[in-house]
Amino acid sequence: MAVYEGARPRTITLPRRPRVAESPALERRRVRGAFRAGRRTNRLGLVLGAIVVAFMLAFFSLAQQVRVSATGLDIGRLELERQRLEDTAADVRSDLSRLGREPAIRKQGIDAGLGQLSDPLVLPAR
Repeated sequence: MAVYEGARPRTITLPRRPRVAESPALERRRVRGAFRAGRRTNRLGLVLGAIVVAFMLAFFSLAQQVRVSATGLDIGRLELERQRLEDTAADVRSDLSRLGREPAIRKQGIDAGLGQLSDPLVLPAR
């Protein structure tokens, strides 16, 4: 069996890159591979993320506007209900005022079968 100098055993896996010994005298600048090759980074993920964030903010804003609109509608409905109750209270006060006067009381007494009072009796003092 012959042995050759520098021969390597065969591997089933993919061959590895040979290691290059770095000399301490040469300092190299670190440059990104994509920039060095003239390629730009893929910004599709950033654009899609920005679109998703923009839609989320738009939906949040829309939800807030719907809530404010619903609150305004409730306030308007309650103001109408309050005005109706105030009108009813004013009608009741007017009826009480009208029915509390002398002619109304006299008419109610006559309708109930009560007649007018006779002349008052005057009792002599002792």
